Amino acid sequence: MRSMTILLSAWLAASPVFADSALQASPRPLGLARSTPEQLGTSAPTVVALPTPDRRKLSLRSDTALIVDQERGHILYAKNSHHVKPIASITKLMTAMVVLDAGLPGYTRIRIADADKDRIRYSRSHLPLGSLLTREELLRIALMASENRAAAALARTYPGGTKAFVKAMNRKAQSLGMRNTTFFDATGLHGGNTSTAEDLVALLQASYNYPKIREYTTMPYYVVRTPGKVHRKLFTNTNRLVRGQRPDWAIGLSKTGYILEAGRCLVMQAEIASRPLLIVLLDAWGKYTSIGDANRIRKWLEKAVNQHADAADGRPS
Repeated sequence: MRSMTILLSAWLAASPVFADSALQASPRPLGLARSTPEQLGTSAPTVVALPTPDRRKLSLRSDTALIVDQERGHILYAKNSHHVKPIASITKLMTAMVVLDAGLPGYTRIRIADADKDRIRYSRSHLPLGSLLTREELLRIALMASENRAAAALARTYPGGTKAFVKAMNRKAQSLGMRNTTFFDATGLHGGNTSTAEDLVALLQASYNYPKIREYTTMPYYVVRTPGKVHRKLFTNTNRLVRGQRPDWAIGLSKTGYILEAGRCLVMQAEIASRPLLIVLLDAWGKYTSIGDANRIRKWLEKAVNQHADAADGRPS
């Protein structure tokens, strides 16, 4: 993954037009480290050539965007992809990798404590203090429902505590070649958690190699036991494209994020037009803007494929 970032950075430095706009002349290879079907736990994909879409026909409202062909490592679209931005709860993908890398028992029960409360933004939580969940349950709801107390508890109970956990997050980022990424906490509530779209492609690719992250980020719903009058709490996925189980979307990994400084953020691995793609959308304003951008991307690529097929068959597009 380090080679991916180095290659991308070198290409960006040599391409000032790309750095300032989304109108590249042609897709360029990123050098993505590919995973075998055995590593991913999936059958071998059918590789279908994706025609080069016209970037002028895609207008996204997110301030930063990057779309990469996961199999071939080609950049299909980029907009401000080198800009360093707050990433909010996209952070939790790194949190999950650090937890899983540690090999800590998933069945261990962890009690939500006062130390897990948000003292940065004083945001609300659906996990009451005193809730007792397994580490695996905390990981599930931290990823799918972006539950901040769950992420904080995972960091607090890491060997060495929260400070050691954050250090492990930054070491992991460096090992993946994420040179423009910094973490200050495990939740993403800290505005100092920053990255670039280029680095987040590396994060997405690395996260996709963890079957549990793929599974937990694409669960529409999950129920846990909590104390109080209501003993069962329903948690829902923060990505409505996953929650709605829409037949026109095949999403293999997903994470949303929002704090005021970051705007609305969305990263996904998704199959569009029979091709696996890595999609990063940052700093959108409007609750559903990043979802709208994702739908615009899908329609843009599907139209390009249909036009390519029509041209190959000699039909007018």
